[in-house]
Amino acid sequence: MTLADIQPIPLDLVDRDLDAAAAAFGDAFARTGFAVVSDHGIPQPLIDHALAATRAFFALPEEVKAAYVVSGGGGQRGLTPFGVEAAKGADTSDLKEFWHVGRTLPPGHRFAAIMPDNLWPAEVPDFHAAVQALYDALDGAGRRMLRAIAVHLQLAPHFFDDPVADGNSILRLLHYPPVQAARAGAIRAGAHEDINVITLLLGAEEAGLQLLARDGEWHDIAAPPGSLVCNIGDMLQRLTGGRLPSTTHRVVNPSPERAAFPRYSTPFFLHFRPDYLIETMPGGGSEWPPITADDYLRERLREIKLL
Repeated sequence: MTLADIQPIPLDLVDRDLDAAAAAFGDAFARTGFAVVSDHGIPQPLIDHALAATRAFFALPEEVKAAYVVSGGGGQRGLTPFGVEAAKGADTSDLKEFWHVGRTLPPGHRFAAIMPDNLWPAEVPDFHAAVQALYDALDGAGRRMLRAIAVHLQLAPHFFDDPVADGNSILRLLHYPPVQAARAGAIRAGAHEDINVITLLLGAEEAGLQLLARDGEWHDIAAPPGSLVCNIGDMLQRLTGGRLPSTTHRVVNPSPERAAFPRYSTPFFLHFRPDYLIETMPGGGSEWPPITADDYLRERLREIKLL
């Protein structure tokens, strides 16, 4: 089977037939590390509203955007400027800039020192409401996905409820500017695996996303309109001992006829809570030393030059 043959799996199958959902998603993740998800229940107007706010922010003057860079914050909130992040082991930085929104915690929360307050750009009045709504919707979709993954792993359906409660999840609003004269070897996003548990990605208008398949070949991923692409991250790979493999992917530069067009993307990185101890489950193919989710996150942020 080629990647083009993989059919979208409806997320509402989780509610209608959890065992069938577990079989479908588990098969897709075990074979390729990713799945295309339809019927996720996130209204298109909500998505469009958040994308419009994202475009409006990145269209602001550079000096205005620069005020939202958090020095020493590891890129966890606000703006990470163009050319800062690099894939692990890469010699060149990615051709992108992005904005991070995290979980909103109540005052005095025990994770307040680890998960700082969000920034909301005053220059885009509806940014806060639009982006917060998208964060909440993707967070809910991710939790539903984890029910199917739990059953696939022969765990209780709500096994992941506690580990991701107050999880350090991030919504990344990505802007890849037009590629006019990229430096040698630089692409929009170098080959990498995600740090987190699972990633939910809404389809981008511009092409470029590629996945490294088990055959060692790069394949273009073009999800049908209105669908999500979900992939396994390193934290879940570590927890399952490699039973669910993390997905290597990249975003290549556009074709010459599309080089003048920007690309926008909105991945949601679902994380465990900071103090959750990631220990390899029995029966996995590999074993890693136990580590808390926060320690692992910081280790990886250093590798990609955000800390």
